[in-house]
Amino acid sequence: MGAGHRLLSPQRSFRDEYEAHIKEKRCPAYVCKELISYYIDPDKCKACMICLRKCPAEAIIGGKNQIHVVDQEKCTKCGTCFEVCPSRFEAVKKISGEPVPSPIPEEARIIVRKSKKR
Repeated sequence: MGAGHRLLSPQRSFRDEYEAHIKEKRCPAYVCKELISYYIDPDKCKACMICLRKCPAEAIIGGKNQIHVVDQEKCTKCGTCFEVCPSRFEAVKKISGEPVPSPIPEEARIIVRKSKKR
């Protein structure tokens, strides 16, 4: 077998993954930075501010009692937000092969907390 066969072999063995990356611009394993984005689900975000504080690129927009949003222009796709979001919320999502949903309007990001009666 020649060198050409060795080069084509991965394409035959991993055709689905190859096509996903090249034709569909998505990474099924969610590991290729160029093909993934991070998104904070507004229905799950509790404005705990952990991702905002930990983001090394300062790409998280939000504040206390305000649903957070990833600034896609600033995001370096390091995954810190995904890693630090508490599992009880699971608000940060990895997206690949689909557009990032538009952020909700700023006025709709306010979280009204129920006050505790004493």
